[in-house]
Amino acid sequence: MEKYKIKIDDQEYSISQEDLSGLDIIETSMHQYHILEQNTAYRVVLESADFINKKMVLVINGNRYQVAIEDRYDQLIESMGLSAGSAQKIQNVKAPMPGLVLDILVEKEQTVSKGEALLILEAMKMENVLKAEGDGVIKSIEVSKGTAVEKGQIIIEMH
Repeated sequence: MEKYKIKIDDQEYSISQEDLSGLDIIETSMHQYHILEQNTAYRVVLESADFINKKMVLVINGNRYQVAIEDRYDQLIESMGLSAGSAQKIQNVKAPMPGLVLDILVEKEQTVSKGEALLILEAMKMENVLKAEGDGVIKSIEVSKGTAVEKGQIIIEMH
């Protein structure tokens, strides 16, 4: 059975698919949920999400938490002492989902490092920060502020 490693702030937990299926979750409105677990109710708001890096910010019963999720592949890479993007040069940054470009945080010919914020994309009424997956230099920016993009569309070319 697949287990996920969940890091909430500085605490690590292991959760199985069976654990998740045992939760009673109801979406009450866009990005807001009511969860019932062992007769305890929780009000959860998804404040922001970075789907590429599997990180999000949740507000649970008024308390804010930074959450990171690792699936079995992330855990395997970590156990082997490898990093999925270490010293990786990237060529293109593509839109991970359809959305609207709210802001561009880099300029042509700018040198960027892994994890550096490149662009803010609004999708499903949420702001998503797209970050560099590796080191590189901005070759061209294919979109402008206010542009609608489709999933997989090249947004930034790197070299």
